[in-house]
Amino acid sequence: MRAGGLKLLAAALLFSGAAWAQETIRNDENLASTRPEAWAMNYVVASTYMTAFGQVPELRPWQWLVAGELGHVPRLSESDQRVGFEGTKQEDLNRSPVFGRVRAHLGLPGGFVAELGYTPPVTIQDVKVRDLFALAIGRRVYERDGLTVSLRGFAQHGRASGDITCPARLAGNPDLNANPYGCRAASDDQATLNYYGGDATASWNEQAWHIHATLGVVRTDLAVQVDALSFDVRDRSTLTAEATKAYLAVGASRDLTRCWNVGAELLYVPLRVQRDPAGGTSNDPFTGLRLRASFRFG
Repeated sequence: MRAGGLKLLAAALLFSGAAWAQETIRNDENLASTRPEAWAMNYVVASTYMTAFGQVPELRPWQWLVAGELGHVPRLSESDQRVGFEGTKQEDLNRSPVFGRVRAHLGLPGGFVAELGYTPPVTIQDVKVRDLFALAIGRRVYERDGLTVSLRGFAQHGRASGDITCPARLAGNPDLNANPYGCRAASDDQATLNYYGGDATASWNEQAWHIHATLGVVRTDLAVQVDALSFDVRDRSTLTAEATKAYLAVGASRDLTRCWNVGAELLYVPLRVQRDPAGGTSNDPFTGLRLRASFRFG
């Protein structure tokens, strides 16, 4: 029998519901920060960083400000998505082109401002964010001649779920060229998107215009719980990754009225990755543009 016939026969046997007992594997790993899988986890979570987006607003105690923000998530190439199994398996990472959040600021005594961020549980291409909240507290520490310096501490907790390791479009496809890992069903993978950190922002203010630059440091605490049926094996492995990442954000905003403000910001997060186990590391950063509109009450 020719090789093509053997491949078709093997695929038919593997995808027939014939008789094999299903095996469950749990190959849990704590990943080095430069592993391709860890790079992908940090790339995804970088799109959710709750940056200051300018100076800490000047709010009276118990005065509110609400904002909505939308950030671009750049599309990854096929080679960038080859991150599974130490860079040998392509994962389906290009799901949502944007990340959004609503944010509320509350003025506190002593010049402090508290922030609460929330991302609604919207499903985009079978990936859904769940219980994703972010908190921050900050204060202006220097103000003179139109220049302000602000400091903040922040944290995020939540997760996302979806068919990343075995996408629904491949489920049950007997063609081993298109489905080389034998996905039998859409996976239900769970990813935690937790981090905490701090940042410092300098803002130059000229009448209605505000220009800012932010330097921040984030400690990520990430995990992916795989739930995928590959051939007749159910993979329930958990991959964890911890890393400390710096970031830079620069942007500008303009006051439209006493209450309304709109702005834009560019976020840059350097990310080291070792795609070839025998080679060195390289910087493959996250760079995304963000837009924001805010309204101040009172």
